[in-house]
Amino acid sequence: MEEYRFREARSDDLASLVEMLADDELGKTRESPGTPLKVGYIRAFEAIQNDQNNELVVCESDGQLLGMLQMTFIPYLTYIGSWRALIEGVRVASSKRGDGIGAKLFEWAIQRAKEKDCLIVQLTSDKKRPDAIRFYEKLGFKASHEGMKLWLN
Repeated sequence: MEEYRFREARSDDLASLVEMLADDELGKTRESPGTPLKVGYIRAFEAIQNDQNNELVVCESDGQLLGMLQMTFIPYLTYIGSWRALIEGVRVASSKRGDGIGAKLFEWAIQRAKEKDCLIVQLTSDKKRPDAIRFYEKLGFKASHEGMKLWLN
């Protein structure tokens, strides 16, 4: 049985993470893997690492990166001043999709949210990702709100 390890991403993971982000239908239209790595990725990675309320987490086995997600912990005044965990940027290596790694990532992330005393775990998923939406629903997530975005560029 394969053993999975979860840890915060390191700078030497960054190029592989960008490749993973780009390795799907939507990602290939908006990401830019390659060498040299775009400075925006480096700046974002450093900002995430320096923010105590953000964690970029990877799943690995035998030194191979299998999946990733970003968690942002957000304090709210609502629900009596509770905290929420926002999960974004979820990816599993294309060669490992369907192997249960996504479920393991979320099992780990939900436990991490509990450790941080979060009341809610929330996420958004592009409507163009019906398989991802079905996956999240199987994990117990409900489409309880209508999400909206305003693109500034």
